[in-house]
Amino acid sequence: MNEKIWLSSPHMGGNELKYIHEAFDANWVAPLGPNVDGFEQDIVSFLEGNVQVAALSAGTAALHLALIECGVGYGDEVICQSMTFSASANPIAYQGAIPVFIDSEPDTWNMCPRHLREAIRDRFAKGKKPKAIIVVHLYGMPAKMDEILQVAKEFDIPVIEDAAESLGSSYKGQACGTFGRFGILSFNGNKIITTSGGGALVCHSQEDKDKAVFLSTQARDNAPHYQHSHIGYNYRMSNISAGIGRGQMEVLTERVNARRAMHQFYTELFESVEGVTVLSEPSSDFYSNHWLSAIVLDAEKVGKNREDLRLALFEDNIESRPLWKPMHMQPVFANSPYYGTQVAEKLFKDGLCLPSGSNLKDEEKLRIREAVDTFFLTKP
Repeated sequence: MNEKIWLSSPHMGGNELKYIHEAFDANWVAPLGPNVDGFEQDIVSFLEGNVQVAALSAGTAALHLALIECGVGYGDEVICQSMTFSASANPIAYQGAIPVFIDSEPDTWNMCPRHLREAIRDRFAKGKKPKAIIVVHLYGMPAKMDEILQVAKEFDIPVIEDAAESLGSSYKGQACGTFGRFGILSFNGNKIITTSGGGALVCHSQEDKDKAVFLSTQARDNAPHYQHSHIGYNYRMSNISAGIGRGQMEVLTERVNARRAMHQFYTELFESVEGVTVLSEPSSDFYSNHWLSAIVLDAEKVGKNREDLRLALFEDNIESRPLWKPMHMQPVFANSPYYGTQVAEKLFKDGLCLPSGSNLKDEEKLRIREAVDTFFLTKP
């Protein structure tokens, strides 16, 4: 059998071990140290905004702390994009709050501003003001932030950007993750850069960052003994993981360019295939890192469906994956309010993520091309 072609595997740059060795040599094997401080500053410099960054154990941890800092508590409502991974919605439940899901719009597959406004008006009519809005930049594609922020401002609701998949993406020249009151980054093993596991909270004030660090280190009060006036969490990133991150930040721009090149590869591969659409920027306002390249397959035009293609690739040991199953379709959130039509549902039914790693070799791309060509040339 051919070697497996992964959807999105880690891609080391070479200097990660330097920072790890420095941590061991200095005995900084803890959730603080020079690499944590340096990694945070590296991210700040890359984002090129007036922001502060707290390095944490996961993007999910960052989102949880963002909700806490927005004052979300038991029984509150939080608006969330439906087309996303469950980690975008789970922290709402951690707080005992209620997610209110919003459909996608077809251009970016992200939160639909029209349905967002409709949902907020309806929640207000029911006597409930949502405490926060979680918007996701899906697969690295920026959401329509101007329109979403306008709605949020109109109703005075803070925005939390789930930019877990979009480090290196920008909207109208501004980095994703820097638009809302808080931004969320992820450095999981499959992300554009990785710390093995890890994430970050992007803040707009030192006060917000300090509170995040306080909460993420078990909320220990300033006392000679262990005293706690708040519930805390073990969410801080370790100095070892941050060392991996520092090495990865050195090659981040190269990784973005490589992912974008994979998107171009698929754009050219499918340009003559009627019934297949590659997720692409709708205008020059959008700059995607194309963390994952994804397509929508029209079964009526192709004569085969998304699952047929996934299984054909699987037979050649090529990993692909259906799009995220929308949160409003998940059993765990079956009773949550939902506003929209069926855009997200149709995307899930017809969409497929394709191998997008920055470390894919030419011979692997050739195998992908041959497998795709064979699939579309074979009669159903």
